[in-house]
Amino acid sequence: MVIDMNFNERLKELRKERGYTQIKMQMLTGIDQSDYSKIENGKRYYTFEQCRKIALALDTSMDFLAGLTDEKKPYKRTETE
Repeated sequence: MVIDMNFNERLKELRKERGYTQIKMQMLTGIDQSDYSKIENGKRYYTFEQCRKIALALDTSMDFLAGLTDEKKPYKRTETE
């Protein structure tokens, strides 16, 4: 069963679940806090690379953020990541 939440809701929920602030996300992803806030609130689109960095920072998959799965655990990653 896939949870019915959009990217923004999943992003915010998972960030808070991890105990991260938007400033912490800026440090982890390199995305400016004001831009990150806009992404989280649906006021700004994000690039593929930004989504990838967010998924890595939150230790999840891009599929979870996109609502394609309700499994928060990321896929097995290669050593180069």
